[in-house]
Parts: sequence; C-alpha cells; structure tokens
Amino acid sequence: MKYLAAYLLLNAGGKASPAAADIKTLLNSVGVESEEERISSLISALDKKDIAELIAEGKEKMSSVPTGGAAAASGSAAATSDAPAAEEKEEEKEESDDDMGFGLFD
Repeated sequence: MKYLAAYLLLNAGGKASPAAADIKTLLNSVGVESEEERISSLISALDKKDIAELIAEGKEKMSSVPTGGAAAASGSAAATSDAPAAEEKEEEKEESDDDMGFGLFD
C-alpha cells in the first residue's frame, strides 16, 4: 500500500509515470525502507495506464461492496435513543438522595 501511495503522490505532484527511483527517493525521504521487487512490480502493473481511469474503476467496484452502513446507523440510533433514559435514571438517583429529609450540614 505504501508503494501505491507513493506512486499516487508522485503522480499528483506532476509526474505522469513515476520511475522506481522516484518512488524509492520519496519513501526514503520519510524514513521508509523500500523493496525493489515490490516497486518494480507496481510500476509494471501500472505501466501505460491512466490513474484517473483506475481510480474511477476502483470507485465503481467499491460501490458494490457492502460496508455495513445500515447496521451501524441503526446501532447508533438505538444508542442515542437509550441516552435520555440513562440521564433520567441518573437524575432520579440524585433526587432520591435529596428526599432523605436531612442535609449534610444540618
């Protein structure tokens, strides 16, 4: 992933097709060791491909992947509906202490 991120950063920075040396230099500049084999594999996989088209294809593929958003949304809705009940219980507990008939300094 770090190799792809470096490639995309270099591409966004103006290099249409970054070379292995460019990726290695970028990764070394932030203290990341790189493997020549992985860099050359990435470059050969992305050779002569348009990055914008690849990103568009990736977005299209990701749109069909279920992310569990509906379950998370219903779970957060349930949590927010339980919050007022918890506050009411806490208030009742505080009120019951006041009803004891005497104060701390009486």
